[in-house]
Amino acid sequence: MAKVEMDLTPVQRPAKAAPWTKLNTRSKVLIGLASVVPAILFVAALGVFQLDFMAALLGVFLPMQIIASAMAGLMIFGRRGILDGLLVVVTLFLGSFVFVLLVSVLWSVVESGFKAISPQFIFQNNVYVTPTTGLEIGGVGHAIIGTLLVVGLTTIITVPLGLSTAVYLTETRGKSRGLIRTLLQAMSGLPSVVTGLFIYSMLIVSGFTSYAGWAGSLALIPLMLPTISRVAEEALRLVPAELRNGALGLGAPAWRAFFMVTLPAAKSGLVTAVLLGVARIIGETAPLLLTTFAANNTSFNMIEGGLATLPTYLYGYVGMGYDTSLQRAWGSAFVLLLLVGILFTAARIASRSKSVKKRK
Repeated sequence: MAKVEMDLTPVQRPAKAAPWTKLNTRSKVLIGLASVVPAILFVAALGVFQLDFMAALLGVFLPMQIIASAMAGLMIFGRRGILDGLLVVVTLFLGSFVFVLLVSVLWSVVESGFKAISPQFIFQNNVYVTPTTGLEIGGVGHAIIGTLLVVGLTTIITVPLGLSTAVYLTETRGKSRGLIRTLLQAMSGLPSVVTGLFIYSMLIVSGFTSYAGWAGSLALIPLMLPTISRVAEEALRLVPAELRNGALGLGAPAWRAFFMVTLPAAKSGLVTAVLLGVARIIGETAPLLLTTFAANNTSFNMIEGGLATLPTYLYGYVGMGYDTSLQRAWGSAFVLLLLVGILFTAARIASRSKSVKKRK
């Protein structure tokens, strides 16, 4: 039998493999005109006709941009380029619109809330504060403690339950998996006020307990559980099956393969699941209004008595309507934003792999 020679030399990548480098000068000019002309007409409509910004954006810029992009796509790529141009415009426009909304919200909170920030606002409570008291005394120290206690207790209960549910859905073949997924999907769309009303009617109205921090944590569990379970399930499913099969092939039992291979590989996704769960509940107001009685003093008692939280603090001072109370509400919103940022940063640092830490 003749010996077959095989050339194992790697094929060199073409110098101009990128499709966007194949555009000629005419195509680049058309794309530039399709981008610039609608913007010029938009600015002209704002200056000449004195139109409202949003009216000109949605009534002039977006339609002209769609038409110009469709024409450019037709002239460059033919009929198939029309839908491509429309898809690019709509995607970029909606993405930019959402980005601008997010930045505007964050900027509003930072700009208005930073004016109230001071050491006493962070550490003091509101025992001697009235709606018209200046910002020289009083703050959200007691509300920060209450928020950490309520969210912490909810997290301690929900994280093991949510991760166990995700493991059951991915690592077993139980017949009840479909039912559990349906329940999780239903719980994810549950209005937060419903959970608060349920705990209020079952435990507080019945006289089983009074307003307390643990009742608020109990009301937040159904809101946090679906987020952690669904995100953790997807994170576990993204782990390549070859890793687990390799561990099983080396003789490791299924439980050891999961804890030593699958779980470490999905650690980043599981941390993301916990962070999203905390973000889901940390700003909830309705369940806490119905289960935790707002208090002005600093308290660590989760069993009985009032317990202030940042969402209920913000809600209370917004409703008072005074300038100083509104300023305190903006300040509490800014502190809540900072608290979320600190928690997320700390969790990300703690979840980094050892190899990344050693490289740094």
